[in-house]
Amino acid sequence: MTTYYTELKELVFRFENLGVQVTENEVFLIGKAPFLGKEAWLNKIYPTLNHDEIKELETSLKHNLPPDFRKFLNQFSNGLNILYSTLSIYGYRKTLGRTLEASRQPYSILTPNNLERPLNAKNTFVFIGGYNWDGSLLYIDTETNKVHCCSVDNADSCFNWNTFDEMLYSEINRLYSLVDNTGKELIEDRKTIPY
Repeated sequence: MTTYYTELKELVFRFENLGVQVTENEVFLIGKAPFLGKEAWLNKIYPTLNHDEIKELETSLKHNLPPDFRKFLNQFSNGLNILYSTLSIYGYRKTLGRTLEASRQPYSILTPNNLERPLNAKNTFVFIGGYNWDGSLLYIDTETNKVHCCSVDNADSCFNWNTFDEMLYSEINRLYSLVDNTGKELIEDRKTIPY
């Protein structure tokens, strides 16, 4: 694993002092958050995808994944939830079901790309994540490799980063600055989007 992913893992595991659990489907739950609910965890890391699963995902997307994002899915995590989904990176949801284990999968990358694409979304945009504050979305423009944040219904860029890795690291750090050492908001109902 590269130095970047080692640093990213340390960042995601920042709340491990509050507990860590590995589920039967190998999801890492980090930072028990009883103030949010009985089964609430601050961060979740999902098992990586192998090359065949990534090809299957790309077939379903009808689009090749940007290289940095493909590497993330293969080497770090099939999606990610930070601070109880304040920030979510989407992944490949393999099964549906009503059990707790079936629900512990990433938000589907297929939904914003195939079913709910915002207005003005170019064919070069691959939607890769979002924020629970207002539904703002993250996408990578495959022509420039830049990551953009946009509203849920319009793909006009409101904020951007040069790379996926830059966006992920800086956004997790920014969001952590809004909470205390137990993951509780320092200022209740503070805006959590980057713009």
